[in-house]
This record gives sequence, C-alpha cells and structure tokens, in this order.
Amino acid sequence: MSLLKIEGVWKHYHGQGVLRGVDLEVAPHEVVCLIGASGSGKSTLLRCVNLLETIDDGAIHLDGTEITDPRTDADDVRRRIGMVFQAYNLFPHMTVLENITLAPRRVHGARAEEAEARARELLERFGLAGKADEYPDRLSGGQQQRVAVIRAVATGPRLLLLDEVTSALDPTLVTEVLGIIRELKDTGMTMILATHEMGFARDIADKVCFLEGGVLLESGPPGQIFTEPRHPRTRAFLQRVLEARRM
Repeated sequence: MSLLKIEGVWKHYHGQGVLRGVDLEVAPHEVVCLIGASGSGKSTLLRCVNLLETIDDGAIHLDGTEITDPRTDADDVRRRIGMVFQAYNLFPHMTVLENITLAPRRVHGARAEEAEARARELLERFGLAGKADEYPDRLSGGQQQRVAVIRAVATGPRLLLLDEVTSALDPTLVTEVLGIIRELKDTGMTMILATHEMGFARDIADKVCFLEGGVLLESGPPGQIFTEPRHPRTRAFLQRVLEARRM
C-alpha cells in the first residue's frame, strides 16, 4: 500500500489553477523528486500535503486515511509529517539543542532527557555534535539548514517534505545539506523533494516528477526522465537547464 496517495488534486489562487489534477503515489521508503521551473506548482503541492494549503478538489491519503477530509485534525497529520522550507526558520533565541527538542517535547510529549538524547544522537550522526549549545546566528547557512532538517526528523515522521532546501545557500554550502539528505535516504526515510539540483535528483531519487503549469506531465525513474524523457515539455525543460549550465 502507498504511504501517500494524491488523487486528482486541484488548487486555485485568485481563479488561477496552480495545481491541476495532480495524481501521485509514494511508497514507503521511496524518495520522490519534483522538478520544474519556478511557479510550476512544486512548493504548492508540498504545502497541500502538509495541509498548509486547502485543496479545491481531489483527495490526499496518508497511510490509507484521507487527510484532506474537512473533519481531519490538521495538527495530528502534521505530527506525522516533517517539512523543511527554503528559509531555515530556526528560533533565533533558542540554541540548536533547544530548537531540535522543542517539538518532541511540546507536541509529541517526549520527556526532556529522551528528546535531548535523540537530538544529540542526530547531531553526532550528521556532523554537528559541537554545535548543540550554539545559537543559529553563530552557524553558517549550510549548518543552519542541516539543523532544520535534523529538527524535522527528530520527531520520527512518516514522511519528510523538503522544499528547495538548498536554494538560499551559497553553492559551496549546498553539498553539506545534500549529504544529510543522502544519509536520510540510506536510513529508509520516505521523502518528497522539490529541487532545482538536477544532478542530485538523478542520483538520489527513486522517482522523478516533472511539473509545468500545475500539471504533473511526466514521472518515472531518473534514468528514464533524464536520458529519455517522453514528454516534449520535459525534454525542453531539461535542455534549458543544460544550456544554462553551459553559459
């Protein structure tokens, strides 16, 4: 059974369709990369999955239950979904350790010592053990985003959503963040990433989905999407990406 199932989802802003009949299934432990130009609907789709936006038509199921039913407790759904945004959104008045342990303690009811032990374990695993007592403004952009990812996984989510998490970073720091995502894949974390990093998508994804104008035009394994895309709009998009890198 799919962990996540998106069926015929539509979303409008001011009468404009930003998602138009999107269908997508994500299996447990699968990594799905959403690609497409800015404004294609990638971020909106992630926000709809996390119930930060209300869909206008269709349905989204998590673990076999429709989470877009109006009677659904959105906070309960978000306890099972982690999300990392372009901006780090760390609380500046809290240390790294306090940022990471806040949700496990306040939302999930974990004991303080349990939450701290889990946070320190994750910081150690992802190369930030010495930063537990630092404040966010003492960290590099790459370190802050890695802390944001650790904060999202500290609650043990069923699904992790990552929205262009490297787009605000200096190119020299991108590798830091991509490394932690690669390690999460190795642990079996189910993830959906909206990304402009085509090489990384090709390397890490089990499935790549191309969106344009709010429509999911093509999806498939990265080997097929990047070498033999079937839809002409997919081919045109990848050609533009290739040409931009040559400039």
